[in-house]
Amino acid sequence: MNLAVGPMRVFVGLLVAVGSLALPAGAAPLDLFNAVVVTPEPDSTPEQKAVEMLVEEVAARSLARWEVRRELPADNVPVIVVGRHSVLTSYGEAAANAVGEAPAGGKAEGYRVKTVSGRGAPTVLVVGNDARGVLFGCGRLLQEMRMTRESVQLDAAVDIDTAPVTPLRGHQLGFRPKVNSYDGWTAPMWEQYYRDLIVFGTNAVELMPPRTDDAADSPHFPLPQIDMMAEMSQLAKDYGLDLWIWYPALDEDYTKPETVEFALREWGEVFERLPHISVVFVPGGDPGHTPPGVLFNLLEKQTANLQKHHPDAQMWMSPQSFDAAGTEEFYALMEKQPKWLSGIVYGPQNFAMLPALRERVPSNYPIRRYPDITHSIASQFAVPNWDPAYALTENREVINPRPTQFAEIYRLWDHLAYGFLTYSEGCNDDVNKILWSALGWDPDVDVNGVMRAYARYFIGPELEESFAQGLLALERNWIGPLATNAGVETTWKQFEQMLAEASPQVKLKWRFQQAIYRANYDEYNRRRLHYETSLEQQAMDALRQADRLGADVAMKRATAILERSLTEPVAQDIRARVFEMAEALYQSIRMQHSVERYQAIAVRRGANLDLVDYPLNSRIWLNNEFEAIRNLDTEAEKRAALDVIVNWDNPGPGGFYDDLGQPGAQPHLHPGVGWRLDPERRETPHDAIHSMPDWRMSWVTYAETLRDQPLRMEYTNLDPGAQYAVKATYTGDRLTAELRLVADGEHEIHGYMTKPMPVAPVQFDVPRAATADGTLALEWTQTPGVGGAGRGTQVAEVWLIRK
Repeated sequence: MNLAVGPMRVFVGLLVAVGSLALPAGAAPLDLFNAVVVTPEPDSTPEQKAVEMLVEEVAARSLARWEVRRELPADNVPVIVVGRHSVLTSYGEAAANAVGEAPAGGKAEGYRVKTVSGRGAPTVLVVGNDARGVLFGCGRLLQEMRMTRESVQLDAAVDIDTAPVTPLRGHQLGFRPKVNSYDGWTAPMWEQYYRDLIVFGTNAVELMPPRTDDAADSPHFPLPQIDMMAEMSQLAKDYGLDLWIWYPALDEDYTKPETVEFALREWGEVFERLPHISVVFVPGGDPGHTPPGVLFNLLEKQTANLQKHHPDAQMWMSPQSFDAAGTEEFYALMEKQPKWLSGIVYGPQNFAMLPALRERVPSNYPIRRYPDITHSIASQFAVPNWDPAYALTENREVINPRPTQFAEIYRLWDHLAYGFLTYSEGCNDDVNKILWSALGWDPDVDVNGVMRAYARYFIGPELEESFAQGLLALERNWIGPLATNAGVETTWKQFEQMLAEASPQVKLKWRFQQAIYRANYDEYNRRRLHYETSLEQQAMDALRQADRLGADVAMKRATAILERSLTEPVAQDIRARVFEMAEALYQSIRMQHSVERYQAIAVRRGANLDLVDYPLNSRIWLNNEFEAIRNLDTEAEKRAALDVIVNWDNPGPGGFYDDLGQPGAQPHLHPGVGWRLDPERRETPHDAIHSMPDWRMSWVTYAETLRDQPLRMEYTNLDPGAQYAVKATYTGDRLTAELRLVADGEHEIHGYMTKPMPVAPVQFDVPRAATADGTLALEWTQTPGVGGAGRGTQVAEVWLIRK
């Protein structure tokens, strides 16, 4: 095509007319509601999709109907010029002068968004260095505009010239049953989400094959998995995104030729079906159990298999879940520089931390981060010192905006990695995805600014500031003990006011519904925690009257008090709002907040509506204890048993008691280096929970360390001449772990032992030599070299008793 003839002459005239004169700062916003998009014939599908995205997303928010033309409209019509720099400057010297130098020095994916003068109506330039630059430039214009019903405005003095710092910025979007929303999405919903991520700079997505460690089907699937996978691959191709596949090696034994042949055939059928693959990533574990050497042999064959169908596609892998020996074997294999391998992935359950991995892996292999931004407990980046009331109810896949914390986590190791694709299992982590994409573009970006852009674009400019501040407040709701966090009630009131004042259109937005759900769930937890804690205290008061009332009467009174949480529940209006929003979210975005109501795959997979009334005190354990005590033979035995309950946390004169895992109740726990320097908790103990309703609350919560890191407690000002005993309760989610306890690094108090079942405290004398200087350090460790998640060193309670 001769670009200098026909209507393109008029297009050149436009470029010359607008020149490069910037509009003055402080001028009135530009009115773009009746704008026309002027763009050359696109050279690629991604450029075409960029313009489609721009026009359709503006229409969805404002009802504007922007026409796309190749020629200049009348002077009184606002114009959006969209194009690739090389094309726009090819129309001659005058056009090249008008467009100016390539954005961001010509860097890949760079763009310029600029308002210019020279016509009688507003004019905006969107110039990209390449197809992705055009795509992300259109996305940035969408971010910057203020779009409401029948209004599209843009600040008059916009002048943005930028390119991304991080080459790879992506998110895992797994269409499978083990997610809290994705399995219900249709292809149009996926395209919309691709666009939402693109607007904030995402350039890659990661899919999953039909066979993983998951159920074979979901009641929510609108298409078979392989059909949806093909649709999503085509979408990535159309928008010019990198397409990764997370592909676990699940078969029993890859040393058997028939197993390898089966895997090659199965994977090859998937590779052949997909129109677009950039990279296949195979995790070393979680799931998977293949030794490194065997896995490398398989992946060399699978790389050739992949490249039969996609010649430029790459193979990456991770050493996830390898134990100490497996990790060393992996390093030895990497020293041989396998040619089939293009890169390494660092994700959850890596035995070594990223700095150590980067040091040991040859520098010619890039490392991609695989950060878990979706889970709040039992995860790579669990919420620091999360209050047990939240952990037990909102649980692992709660709606979890953590903008300031994840900004710190992102920046800590950003310099060590080529980029990232985040680990996600649903849209509960949507705010975190947008934040990571924005940080990938510019690691120094202002977090508050990202939240404002999020609110402006997804909710509406009228709620830009209030919703952005609300997201930050939801994060603060989770900082510190819930019982004393007065901000939780304030946050709830703010979101309830936003809901009351919102337009019908805003109320239908799923991101708005998510925030309302979370704010109400948090406040309902706060009200219940205060109430149920008070009831347990009142029940203990009743039990203390056993000597006067008799044991049976005291237990009857205590039971009646505890049962008020069921017969006289609090905050039922807030609870009703939680259920209302759960229904709204299922209808709008297929979030499955309940196993029974919405057929979620499991409670821990985002179905926290089923935990909304989980007991926040020891009511069930106490009632079980009362039943056993009633069957004792004598009144004296009954009273003695009640005395144990009432004085459970009393270590006696000169003693100490720590309820580990309960923030504010563990003064002797060594804090480690802290989550800001150690967000994966490799050298820092972490508060955790294991949901067991019939356990005491002090057993449900515990402190843990990972892998070979000891759990340490320290005591000072002890009586040098006294004999001390240590009593401890070992619980956690890995009850088969074996623990060893050592005092002062040299005195073994007990060797490796399994955790007692049923749960019960165990007691041991402390060697006098350990306390002779008036101090004591206790260290628990599990069997060394553990792989997988590394959990096991888990201690719930510790008494230091002066005998």
